[in-house]
Amino acid sequence: MTLKNVARIPKVYSECDQTEKAYQKQQAIFVARKRAIGNQRDKPMRFVKNIGLGLKTPASAIEGNYVDKKCPFTGNVSIRGSILKGVVISTKMKRTIVVRRDYLHYISKYRRFEKRHTNVAAHCSPAFPVAEGDIVTIGQCRPLSKTVRFNVVAHEPQRVIAGKKSFRIF
Repeated sequence: MTLKNVARIPKVYSECDQTEKAYQKQQAIFVARKRAIGNQRDKPMRFVKNIGLGLKTPASAIEGNYVDKKCPFTGNVSIRGSILKGVVISTKMKRTIVVRRDYLHYISKYRRFEKRHTNVAAHCSPAFPVAEGDIVTIGQCRPLSKTVRFNVVAHEPQRVIAGKKSFRIF
């Protein structure tokens, strides 16, 4: 077995972050499991999955302590449909970001393009340290709330400092 095929699992069980009033645990993990003394094959105490689509599971999702049922890597959400890219313009909500998508609209009468944009709300897992101005890849999923239908699946840190409303096509 090569080192590339070995899955990264946390060495010891660490308690999940308890920042809410209710006890936080992953749905797929039984916390009160008895650990056999002579058991060699020890299953990890953290549920992590590969979402496919050629996207890697971030190391912070595998080794982290957070609990997020809407996370595509550690929760109960599947990514299907469209995959989009955009610039983060707001991180003021809890675990939700606003992504600006710029595009060109063709006007046949004048045979020219006009600049347009749309804002998309997306759920951001604690696995990604997202800041304003970063470029994120978002994938479509089931409706998570009234306005959120996308989930962050990849993150590129900010390279060039630009204005909040500057026009960028990827």
